[in-house]
Amino acid sequence: MNIRLPRMIGPLALIAALTGCDSADDEPKAQAPKAGAAAAGESGHSDGDRAESGVHAGDAAPDVRSGAEADHAEHAERLTLSAEEAVKAGVEVAALELRSVPATLELTATISANQDRLAHISPRVSGKLVQVMANLGDRVRAGETLALVDSIEIGTANAEYLQALSAAELARANLERAEKLNAEQIMAQKDYLAARNEAQQADAALRAAQDKLRLLGASSPQPESQAQSIYALRAPFAGTVIEKHAILGELATPEKTLFAVADLSLVWIEANLFEKDLPRVKRGAQARVLVTAYPGESFPGRLTYISDTVDRETRTVQARVEVANRDGRLKPGMFATANLQTAELTEALTVPQSAVVLLEGKLVVFVQEGNAYEARNVQPGFQAGGQVQIVDGIHRGERIVVDGAYELKARLLKSQMGEGHVH
Repeated sequence: MNIRLPRMIGPLALIAALTGCDSADDEPKAQAPKAGAAAAGESGHSDGDRAESGVHAGDAAPDVRSGAEADHAEHAERLTLSAEEAVKAGVEVAALELRSVPATLELTATISANQDRLAHISPRVSGKLVQVMANLGDRVRAGETLALVDSIEIGTANAEYLQALSAAELARANLERAEKLNAEQIMAQKDYLAARNEAQQADAALRAAQDKLRLLGASSPQPESQAQSIYALRAPFAGTVIEKHAILGELATPEKTLFAVADLSLVWIEANLFEKDLPRVKRGAQARVLVTAYPGESFPGRLTYISDTVDRETRTVQARVEVANRDGRLKPGMFATANLQTAELTEALTVPQSAVVLLEGKLVVFVQEGNAYEARNVQPGFQAGGQVQIVDGIHRGERIVVDGAYELKARLLKSQMGEGHVH
C-alpha cells in the first residue's frame, strides 16, 4: 500500500518541551534544516510515532551527502573529545536504526474559529450607539464593555422599575402599620387583609419590572438615581474581537450584529476524509498541522470529530482537528495541512528525546565521527514514548549521541563564548 506522507513536519511541541528544561538558548523556536539528498520519505514508506500522530521519515539510505549537506558539514559545530573525556561527560552513542511506527494520512484543511467559543453580539432592543470602546483585534475580558447604547425602551423600563420600587416600599410600610394595629385589635380585619394584598401585588409588580430589565440586558438602577436609558453591551467570555460593525451614532437593532468575539486559544482545523480512508483513522487520533506561514514548524492536535454523513457530491466526510493556539499564531481562514496518525505501521528513524537539544534556536542531534561530535540540524516529526521521529538531517547507520547531549551542548556553548576551547 502506498501511503503519501508530508515532506515537512516541524518541531513546535518538541521546542516547547526542550525550552522548558534548556534555558541556555535564547531563540524561541527551531528553524527547518537544510534538506539532504536522502531526505526522509523518498523511499515510499510512510512514517509516524508510536503514541503521537505519525510522520514520514526516510527509508534506509546510503550515507552520501548532497552539495548542500557537504557545505553544511564544513560549517557545522564540532567538538573533539578523547575517549576518557567522553566517558567523564556521560556520552553514550548508538547507531541510528529504523523502527516500526504508525503511518500518517495527509489532508488539506482550513483553520476556523472554535464554534463553541464564538459569540455574535447585538443589542436586545433598538438604540443609538453613543460610545464604542472595542476595536477590531482587541482582546477583551469576560464582562468587559464593548459599547454603550442609548435606548428609549431601556429608559422606559428603568422608569417602570423605579416606580414599582417606590410603590412596593410604600405598600410594605402600610402593611407593617396594619399588622401593629391588627395585633392591638384596633384595625378591622378586612382593612388588614387589604393592606397585605396591596403589599403582595406591589412586590409582584417590582419583580416583573426587575425581570423586564434583566431580559433587556440592563441592570436595575439604584433607588436614589434617575431613570437611565443607556446600557452596556458586554463580552460574554474572554476572547478576541474578530468582527466589528458598531459605528458611533448609528442605530443599533437586534437584527444587526455589532461585534463577534472568539476565543482563539483553541482553533478548529477542518478537513475532508475520503470514504476509502475512513477505516484508517479514528476519533482521538494524534495529528500534526502545518501552515505555510511557519515553514518547518508543526502544531500538535487531536482528531475530535468525524461526521456521520457523506457528502453526495464530493464523497467525503467532514473531519475536525482541535489545536491549541495560545500564542494566537494560527489565524482563522488560513489553509493548512493536517497529518493524522493511522492504525497502519511503517518504518521510520527515531531517536530518544534526550538526544535532541535546542542549540541557538535550532534542533540538533550530535553525530559521532571518530573522536569528533558534530551538532547536526534535524527535522523532527512526531514524538511519543520518549522517542522522537527524525524526518531529515541524519541517516540510518550514523552514530548519534543518545545520552550526554546536554553536556556536549554546554561545552560547545562555552567554547563559543570564549570561556574555553575546543579540544
